[in-house]
Amino acid sequence: MLNDSPTLPKFKDLLTKKILLGNEPSPELIAILTIYFVQGILTLSRLAVSFFLKDELLLGPVQMSTIMGICAIPWMIKPLYGFISDSLPIFGYHRKPYIVMSGILGCVAWGCLGTVVHTSTTATIMIIISSLSVAISDVIVDSIVVERARNESEAKIGSLQSLCWGSSAIGALCTAYLSGLLLEYFTTRIVFLITALFPLIISSVAWLITEKPFNQDHKKGNNTKDQLLKIRQAITQKTIWLPTLFIFIWHATPKTESAFFYFTTNELHFQPEFLGRIRLVTSFASLIGVWAFQRYFKHIPFRTMITAGIFLSTALGMTNLLLVTHTNRMLGIDDHWFSLGDSLIITVIGQIVFMPILVLSTKLCPPGIEATFFALIMSVLNVAGTVSYALGSIMMKWLGITEHQFDSLWLLIILTSCASLIPIFFVKLLPDDRIDNDVLI
Repeated sequence: MLNDSPTLPKFKDLLTKKILLGNEPSPELIAILTIYFVQGILTLSRLAVSFFLKDELLLGPVQMSTIMGICAIPWMIKPLYGFISDSLPIFGYHRKPYIVMSGILGCVAWGCLGTVVHTSTTATIMIIISSLSVAISDVIVDSIVVERARNESEAKIGSLQSLCWGSSAIGALCTAYLSGLLLEYFTTRIVFLITALFPLIISSVAWLITEKPFNQDHKKGNNTKDQLLKIRQAITQKTIWLPTLFIFIWHATPKTESAFFYFTTNELHFQPEFLGRIRLVTSFASLIGVWAFQRYFKHIPFRTMITAGIFLSTALGMTNLLLVTHTNRMLGIDDHWFSLGDSLIITVIGQIVFMPILVLSTKLCPPGIEATFFALIMSVLNVAGTVSYALGSIMMKWLGITEHQFDSLWLLIILTSCASLIPIFFVKLLPDDRIDNDVLI
């Protein structure tokens, strides 16, 4: 019999220890990893959105940065989805129906972008809905992961988060190069229609989630009241709101992303296919970062890890000056090769530094309100991201940077790089514990 084969236990042991980082394989784990994997795949349309706004709707870098900031709104109100899912079961379930609905929403949004959207207003609305779709599924699956991760042993600390983020990175890796290559042969609308198929996968695996039906005898009003009470108690604890404040400060520093996209496409004439290669490299780099954190860095104290990461990220971010001033050409380094190498190193460092923040966020969540509170912390991060885009837009406008004017881009890079050092002065807001120690609660 196949079940009696001596190779099966060995294979399962290998799968559990080496691939699943010590997590036992189960239908629920498959569902969780699939949802993260699809979230990574959905980055297939990221380049298409940028080119759609730039070439079809004829928007400039300031307008694009503004729209990207607006479209982050669904991620800013993530606690609302967590609160609703924790408090209001559908057909007796807190998780599964919401995951199903999120997939349907995403399919509709990308389908509309591929067919009936022709103005910046409707494009913004549909991109917001697509963001809402991913944000809802992200909140729900994050809550499940937080619940499971709270019971991890010290030897396995951070393994489930690393596995989930690794799954997302693999999904992004699978479609990274295609995101640019497809634009060489198809319109942005075709890419949107292809993207519309993937959210349905999220809906289809929702039923593999292990969830007991909600006890209908328990009064919904009392459940909601309990949720609010627990949230109020949690946010008054210094051990919770001080690290959360640091997360906000860290991610609120201004970004140059939109300006750099226009510089690479209009000034350096990078084609979509090559931008796909860069996304392939950065997706692979994210995977390396997750692996490196799990293998070498998860035992380092929070403050040490974050401080070193900020200094390294700032120093590497300044290397963009070589590209903007064309100094790399004087050094005999082609623009394409410089961009690939720079993106690889910056992404690896960034992912390694982000992982302890993710682990810390998990530890900050009180039992019973995991979905709501983890979403609250992540929404703080996303609000900071919107502030970052807004500050970047203001600085671009102030410096006169447009879709064809990049004379001041070097100054923008210097200013944003210096601003990225500001969180150093607030690193004491973080606990001085090791990542694999209990921080609070």
